[in-house]
Amino acid sequence: MNLNLSSTITTDRYPLRREIIRLSQAVGKPLLKLSAKDYIDHGLWHLTEKYGSAAQTNIEVFNQLQHTITGWPGGKPDADDSTRPERAWPFPKRVIVFSPHPDDDVISMGGTMRRLIQQGNDLHVAYETSGDIAVLDEEVTRYMHFVNGFNQVFANGSDEVITRKYQEVKSILKNSKKEGCEHPDVLAIKRLIRRGEARIACAYNSIPSDHIHFLDLPFYETGRIEKQPMTESDVAIIQTLISDIKPHQIYVAADFSDPHGTHKLCTDAVFAAIDNEKNAGAGWLKDCRVWMYRGAWDEWDIADIEMCVPMSPEELRAKRNAILKHTSQMESAPFLGNDERLFWQRAEDRNRSTAQRYDDLGLACYEAMEAFVEYRF
Repeated sequence: MNLNLSSTITTDRYPLRREIIRLSQAVGKPLLKLSAKDYIDHGLWHLTEKYGSAAQTNIEVFNQLQHTITGWPGGKPDADDSTRPERAWPFPKRVIVFSPHPDDDVISMGGTMRRLIQQGNDLHVAYETSGDIAVLDEEVTRYMHFVNGFNQVFANGSDEVITRKYQEVKSILKNSKKEGCEHPDVLAIKRLIRRGEARIACAYNSIPSDHIHFLDLPFYETGRIEKQPMTESDVAIIQTLISDIKPHQIYVAADFSDPHGTHKLCTDAVFAAIDNEKNAGAGWLKDCRVWMYRGAWDEWDIADIEMCVPMSPEELRAKRNAILKHTSQMESAPFLGNDERLFWQRAEDRNRSTAQRYDDLGLACYEAMEAFVEYRF
């Protein structure tokens, strides 16, 4: 089994589009204003040979990009889908959003998720890892104070399990070292914290509780920053889920700038599971498309984008609200990297930047946009 499938991803599917976009950016003109002289001055006149003129080449690339924009990421029923990135049918679609950590879904495609749900699609979210090591000890202390206080107020401190565990965890945190593996009890609490935040964010987006899946892939659960290699046991968990749901759409993280490599391992596990289903002759795959998103660390080159979902100011604000439900990952998040912006700020800046790049090329001007590239299996 190939457990490193993400290394085979290629996105240079549109060489003409890439060259014309570069030309547009170099001369500071939108696509439809590029002249024959612009092409000649930059040694690109040969690119116009297929279409006969600079103007016709401009229109071809403009239309390609225009057709990536859709307000119906799950497909629009009864609509002509010949130039849309997604099929009209089947509808509604069963959708699985795979999220490496319990907040990558809303950071990366929170607006698209809300649109899919509002348009009647059957959306599931699968959190591939617990994200426990990204919770600081002070968050554990805060929740333990609450649980202990709850016990005092409503049970007069009579719950011996809470009382004992409260004292034990206090002692563990007091004596914990900065290096090495964390205590299992502390990690268990951190997992509960992140699960609770994910459930609240899902509820905000109207995702039913039985459509939330916490996979806790084994490669991640080391209690350390360093993870184990992905194995077939990780793949099997994902394969069971996708074979049960038989989705028409799968969304996966392709943001491999994640500093600890978790995103890449999670995506490789999904691709390997799809490969297994394909090799087993699973019929549901013929109706399934896989869309790759990027998150807090990177964005697609505009020439590679194959589906782009616009957001209004109100929709972008709703996306921010969903991200903010993950309170342990705000100011105190330990793995922000060298970028000092918080995750909601990164997401908004990136989505606004994508919209601005479309605008600069002379396409429709939106508040923000989320971008996707199709994975062909």
